[in-house]
Amino acid sequence: MPSKLARFTGRVVSLAQKAVVGEPAPAFAPGETGYADWVIVAVHGLREYLGHSYRQLLDVLHEMPRIVSKLGLAVAELPDFTTVCTRMQDLEMTRWRVLLRLSAELHETGEVQAIDATGFDRRAASRRYARRTNYTFRAVKTTILVDCQTSTVLDIHCSMKRPHDTQIGEQLLKRNLDRVETITADKGYDWDELRRKLREADVRPVIKHREFSSLDAAHNARLDDETYHRRSVVESVIHSLKQRFGDRLRARTWFGQFRELALKAAVKNIEAALSV
Repeated sequence: MPSKLARFTGRVVSLAQKAVVGEPAPAFAPGETGYADWVIVAVHGLREYLGHSYRQLLDVLHEMPRIVSKLGLAVAELPDFTTVCTRMQDLEMTRWRVLLRLSAELHETGEVQAIDATGFDRRAASRRYARRTNYTFRAVKTTILVDCQTSTVLDIHCSMKRPHDTQIGEQLLKRNLDRVETITADKGYDWDELRRKLREADVRPVIKHREFSSLDAAHNARLDDETYHRRSVVESVIHSLKQRFGDRLRARTWFGQFRELALKAAVKNIEAALSV
């Protein structure tokens, strides 16, 4: 029976190829073409799965010809670690979002979804880069949309600013209306306009009201408590992500950090699918 690492590699290669628009290119072509995008995506998936740095990962892969063959490469054709690092920044964020969406589709999701936000430490970012771009925030605000039945990460939103949760919630849910049936969230997402838009899209909002009046208290009293308290699933997922991958990001630029977070969520989804 193949090892879990071999099964993970096969799955991440398959999803990486699907995430590339059009027919997947050959893994490696000498000259200017170099390594196909899907190879770079798959190698980064392996890096997150194994928890190695770029240099360590390539050292390990040189001793693992069976795993390398699943990438469509010979050991002698493995890219330099600097190539792997640079190419991640070059690939559009869209590719990483598609990978995350495909990883979520490995699971049969339920009827209730939850949304919440957290922060991932970005102290590993280049100080010179931070000064040049006038960065002052020490954490990436990360909003996560989760399926409450399977704990699958459906989507992720990252920001270097501090927009209100309602603004992020509207943006994140708008692009996932086809996968959301009932959304539960805490008072940070209390916005009547958001509720109205969700209902118009046939999504049931179970969002607690901030209590500024007796009417707000009455709304909360009528809330479906059983559904609302399933919101704890997203908190558990956030905890498990930080426990599995740490709460400090390795990428040195904000766009690299966004890609890193989407990749971590995709790897979590793939791992969970292998355990079923």
